[in-house]
Amino acid sequence: MSKAGYINDDSVELGFMNSFKNVVEKLKTLETERKNLLLEIEELKKMADSKTKALESEISMLREEVKSLRILLGAEETEPKFAQKKKK
Repeated sequence: MSKAGYINDDSVELGFMNSFKNVVEKLKTLETERKNLLLEIEELKKMADSKTKALESEISMLREEVKSLRILLGAEETEPKFAQKKKK
């Protein structure tokens, strides 16, 4: 404030410019963080997809191994005894 009790226009303008600069910097920071998070999400989705495909492949191989072992052992049951429900 000046001696007469009025607010100095220069200090108001300077305060506004500082506030505006802070908002612009905050927006830039948030946009950068958003971009980084979106990239990380895409990478995690790719990793999850890859893991899913690997597990599907492993399960398929295990099923084939079970079929082969059943044939080899002459097992006529389609499910092992431990997987069948008990009758009361």
